[in-house]
Formats: sequence, C-alpha cells, structure tokens
Amino acid sequence: TKSSGYGSYNSSASRSTFQSSSKGKIDHDEVEKIAQKYRKSVCIDSVIDKSGGSGSKYASSGSASSSGILKSIRSGSAAASEYKGDGLVGLKNLGNTCFMNSIIQCLSHSRIVREYFLSRKYKEHLSGTSKMQGRLAEEFASLLSDMWSGKSDVVTPNKFKSAVAKSAPRFVGYSQQDSQEFLRFFLEGLHEDLNRGKKGKRRMEDPPKGLTDAQLAEHRWREYLAYDNSSIVNIFVGLLKSTLTCSACNHKSVTFDPFWDLSLPLPRSKGSCPNLQSCFSEFTQEEILDGEEKPTCENCKKRQKCTKQFSIERFPPILVLHLKRFSEVRYRTKLSTKVDFPVDSLDLSDFASGTELDAPRYDLVGVSNHSGNTFSGHYIAYCRTTGRWHRFSDSSVSSLSRSDIVSPEAYVLFYERKS
Repeated sequence: TKSSGYGSYNSSASRSTFQSSSKGKIDHDEVEKIAQKYRKSVCIDSVIDKSGGSGSKYASSGSASSSGILKSIRSGSAAASEYKGDGLVGLKNLGNTCFMNSIIQCLSHSRIVREYFLSRKYKEHLSGTSKMQGRLAEEFASLLSDMWSGKSDVVTPNKFKSAVAKSAPRFVGYSQQDSQEFLRFFLEGLHEDLNRGKKGKRRMEDPPKGLTDAQLAEHRWREYLAYDNSSIVNIFVGLLKSTLTCSACNHKSVTFDPFWDLSLPLPRSKGSCPNLQSCFSEFTQEEILDGEEKPTCENCKKRQKCTKQFSIERFPPILVLHLKRFSEVRYRTKLSTKVDFPVDSLDLSDFASGTELDAPRYDLVGVSNHSGNTFSGHYIAYCRTTGRWHRFSDSSVSSLSRSDIVSPEAYVLFYERKS
C-alpha cells in the first residue's frame, strides 16, 4: 500500500476519517448553519491570535498562506537585522555528523525559519512543559546566531548536537544517520519546545453530517491545532486529502491527515530522466485496494474493492519533499535515478484538491544530497543565499553553478512558498 509520507511521530494522531457524503437529500442552508455553529464552538482564540495566522482563512481555503507567519516574524526583523553575516559558514563534522550539518544548512537558508529564530520571536512561544524545557530551540537559535554573526568561517555545533541527543536518544553517539529521519525528529523536538496546544490525550469528535469537503478539512485542521499549535507546525505542516471510492456503489469517503513532508516514489523509466511532476503523478495516482486490502464500505456495510487517491488540501509555507531513494525490499538498496526538479516556481496546481482555489508556487531554497551507497556515504547541502547558490560540505563552503543543482544525489528538497 502506498505511503502518504506522514511524519512518523504524528501518524498515530492523524487517523480519524471524516465522510463527505450522507444518505438522502441535503438541506445546504441548514448544513451551513450547523457548520457555522460548529466552527464557533471549536474556535481556538489562542491559535488564531498567537500562532501566526493559522485560523479559518488557512483551513477553509485549504491553502496555508504564509502572510500571517511572515507578518509575525517581520515584526522582529530589527532584531534579526543585527546579524551582519552572509550565512556562508561551514559546520565542523563532529564524527559522522554530515547528515545533521546538511539539514541545518538547509534550514538556516530558509528565510522564514532563520528570521523566526534570529528575531527571537520564538522566545514568546517557548513551552515550560516540554521535555527539553526549551533547550533545543534555544541551542538552535544560538547556532543560527553564530552562523550569521559574520565572526567566523566555521562553527562547531557541539552544544547543539548534545541537545539533539538529549531530545532524541537515537542520535546519541556518532554513527551515520539518515538526514530525512533527522529532520523529522528535529522538527518534532522544536515543535514540542514551542507547542502551545492542549496537553493530555487527544480527543477526536465527529463533525456534523453532510459537511462539504472544505468544511471537513477546516474541522480536521482546527482539531489538529488544538493539540499541536506551534510556529513549526504553521511553517512545515500541510494537509493531505485521501479519497476512497467504492467500486460497487461509488460511495466516497474522505480523510484529511496532516503531513510534515511528502515521500515521493521515483518512477522507473528507461532512457529518460523523470521530473518532479512525474513523481507527484505517481504519488497521487489512483491505487486499487482489493483482496486482503479491501476496506469496508460504510454504505454497502461490507468489504468492497475500492480505489484510493491522494491530493493536497493545505500547502505549507515550507514544503519538504523526500525522494525515496532507499528501498527496503529484500535488502536495502539505493536508487541513483536523476530526478529533474525546478529551482524556481514549482507549480503543484495539478495535485491540489478540489477545494484548493489558489495552489501556490514554490522556489527551491535548499537540497540535502547523499553520495555513496546504503552502507557508507556523505551528505552535503546546496543552498540559495541572496540569489546565489553554494555548496556546503561540513566545514567547506564553495560557490555552485545553477546547472549543478539537479543531480542524482538530491535526497531532501526544501521549497519555500513565493510571497
């Protein structure tokens, strides 16, 4: 079965299914009255006022405009402007930590992330109840401060590495790790340090019957923010729509699930270089669920052959794309397929859900690259800095030709939404 690529640490909290159809005729005026009443009952003032713009405008349109987040960040831009460096700083390899260095460089060169921490806006959102007591966020901000101070060419991230290991014990020591897995665990740790959502067991409530897909998406997003409310969520998390269609009665049920990144399969085509659009086409193509995978149709009340299809309901300000180069079939292997991807103006309108009215365009800001095989290798980062591209290989920083950005080693892509 095709994976949606949800962040593993939140997948268990995002399995609620909401149906978009009901029996009989629907009084749409009455449904809208119910929906309005319901939206008021679940309205979370703290989310709307403090999270940087994650209110109904985001959810109802299915599109995560970054304007609210950027407005919040820019209010502290004077503090961020005190950093005179250009970010062309290497990170010392502490012993097989190239996976960490490549991800940090990509995050450092994302303007939204960088300004949020350098402007010290994050201090307003620190949680006193997180496992790390805010230490991970503080050490990340300190590391970015050193990288953008203009005082050195190489920074040693010792304290940051220690904080990461305490936050996620799997990163204790100096064994080689996967950069995409590190990103997931690191973002989870930052989110926990900055989370202002409810504590305790997550409660899932069924919405009123007969709501439109857009209303259901809004319910799901608000429900998610009730417990997971941080600027990290607002920056990185999107909403995926999954549509299940019964082949017997054509009944459709819809599920909305948050995602932190999307893991895209690599098309296997001979003689041609696949592009990112073809990866998305494979990710969103209809999947037939038959045999042991047959789901139970809520209309037929029995297991039926169905089709399943993904589309994107909410586009995050920073879209992280993971190219699935490593296969676990039989034994771990690596695919070295070169995938062509746009550096500017990535257009994903073909993969937006029907409720998405204005699919955004994205510019590439960073790439985490992996060279080598499944047993040994090296991670480097390609990052855009003031319109120019540079190669970051641990302590080494060098200029990069635009024609060299797309390569068979591209592994994790960071796209930032165009303003």
